[in-house]
Amino acid sequence: MNLVIVESPSKTKPIEKYLGNGYKVLSSKGHVRDLATTGKFGFGVDVDNGFKPNYIMMKGKKSVVDELKREAKKSDHVYLATDPDREGEAISWHLKDVLKLDDNAYDRVVFNEITKGAITDAFNHTRKIDDDLVNSQETRRILDRIIGFRLSKLIQSKTSGSSAGRVQSVALKLIVEREREIEAFNPEEYYTVKGIFDEFDSELFKYNNEDIKISNKGELEKVLSSLDKSFIVASIDKKEKSKQSKMPYITSTLQQDSSNKLNFNAKKTMQIAQKLYEGIDLEDETVGLITYMRTDSTRLSDEFIKSTYAYIKSNYGEEYIGYVKKSKKKDNVQDAHEAIRPTSINRTPESVRKYLTNDEFKLYRMIYYRALASLMAPAKTLNTIIILDNNNYQFKTTGQIITFDGYLKIYSDYEDAKDTVLPEIKEDSVFESNDIVSEQHFTKPPARYTEAKLIKEMEELGIGRPSTYATTMDIIKKRGYVNIEDKKFVPTKIGFEITDKLQEHFSHLINVEYTANMESDLDKIAEGKENYIDTLTNFYKEFEPSVEEAFKLLPKKEAEKTGEDCPKCGSPLVIRNGRYGEFTACSNYPKCKYIKQEEKEDVVACKCPNCDGDIVEKRSKRGKVFYGCNNYPKCKTAYWDMPTGEKCPECSGMLTKKITKNATTIKCSSCDYTKMD
Repeated sequence: MNLVIVESPSKTKPIEKYLGNGYKVLSSKGHVRDLATTGKFGFGVDVDNGFKPNYIMMKGKKSVVDELKREAKKSDHVYLATDPDREGEAISWHLKDVLKLDDNAYDRVVFNEITKGAITDAFNHTRKIDDDLVNSQETRRILDRIIGFRLSKLIQSKTSGSSAGRVQSVALKLIVEREREIEAFNPEEYYTVKGIFDEFDSELFKYNNEDIKISNKGELEKVLSSLDKSFIVASIDKKEKSKQSKMPYITSTLQQDSSNKLNFNAKKTMQIAQKLYEGIDLEDETVGLITYMRTDSTRLSDEFIKSTYAYIKSNYGEEYIGYVKKSKKKDNVQDAHEAIRPTSINRTPESVRKYLTNDEFKLYRMIYYRALASLMAPAKTLNTIIILDNNNYQFKTTGQIITFDGYLKIYSDYEDAKDTVLPEIKEDSVFESNDIVSEQHFTKPPARYTEAKLIKEMEELGIGRPSTYATTMDIIKKRGYVNIEDKKFVPTKIGFEITDKLQEHFSHLINVEYTANMESDLDKIAEGKENYIDTLTNFYKEFEPSVEEAFKLLPKKEAEKTGEDCPKCGSPLVIRNGRYGEFTACSNYPKCKYIKQEEKEDVVACKCPNCDGDIVEKRSKRGKVFYGCNNYPKCKTAYWDMPTGEKCPECSGMLTKKITKNATTIKCSSCDYTKMD
């Protein structure tokens, strides 16, 4: 019997079915080990001895690992089949280590989709763990631990904030800088002039064939007084143009389109995509509908291209077959897998709709038609530009006719491409306008970032990786560093404060260029071109002195007084920030440990699974948040972590959610089931 280990429990059944007899598939339920919080500054890393990490078993994973050990001992061979990216490679390395597998006892299996063909092919092309990929991922983890722990400690002691990080702080800096651009912006007045005709409008854009700008009412009156109602057709320019379809989705473009077209945030998009990737129960099979959703690659497999060309020819005609587009961006090692695409072009969105939720259908449909459109022929348009002259003032009108719909035949729901038909016009002919109208405008400041625009900006600047975008957006919102207004990021007072404090002492590290260069260094480690210890050493030599200087020079933030006195010792009460948010306590701490118990409405987490009550947020005598039934003491149901109201897929117990600085963990209150959200 062979043992196959995957990350997610939902993958086990379809993969076991595809492999057949002789294989047992179990799940590690995500990560099994993480850095300890011991040693210098609690890094769990010996920075003085080659940055040697100290890994410990994650809470709740002992029984999972014990089962994997038992099965590994009984098995003829172990296949480590975690996700096809650097993080997945690192998880396989951790499993190999905790299971004490020598090189002859295991193989690494990588697949980009959960279909029978892909799984079978992957097991025919196994390999060993790629140490360079592991080193790259573990370097990222160590960097994030060092920066996160040191900067968060600094931020907590010197500001009202609770955390800082390598990527999140740069993302916040972009938002703050944009807000300051908006605040400093001075609008400028300008005017537009249009000629209104029966079948079209035409806008003033030149005077004596030179660009014209009307900046005030005086200039406008001069222009209007020079115009009459007669317009002469000065030129007609007709050109055929091709309109190309876009590349298939990568992680960032999927998140952007999902935000703009479906109104899904990045976190929701990735959760739905994960489900589509891991497998959907269809009528007679469980199958992954899309390929792996964390990728920077636009590459499509030869098999998919061939089958899609056949599908296009059969359903739309040979003239609709396009060509494979080449990306200008060079794919690196991590991105060697494919773009996000359907696992089968014949599995149309309409054919699987009844098996999907409404949100799953919307996302799958968008992914499906984006991939299909990318291999279809360009649309062809006839574009017309007509220039009208009125006393040496030139007006322009444009029209467009689609002469061949090409990829728009199936993609018109996602792209605005409509005919703008102009009448048949000859040069030198004269048109009488119905009216000449003007409109006042003011230049607008740069727009605030939406989630989609911030992701696009981060991708273009080379900040973060596909798997980090959703987490970064989530963290800066949860920490209270930004508010969302009209779907746009607006930095809070704390967001400004943190950014300014970090820039005082870390402008050389917390910036776009440095963060992008660090991503490049991680790529070089993954390619075997750079030594990870050298990268960490060079970073730490520059980083730690800056932290120590900041601790000395930045004044400690004074706690805000409430105007009340402590009922125990008479000292002023102040507002403090704790792990669970703001609370009111005595300023004489630690001599006086009084904490004011706030009276507030119950925060309902979910319905109680054991009675008709609600599970509400409560605080222990020491001020720690927990969740218990409001029918206490009749019902004593309680949880330390927030219950989600959802049942565990393993034992039907209550799933709870724990939010830390680096991740959100979903785990069962009754068994060892755990997954990273």
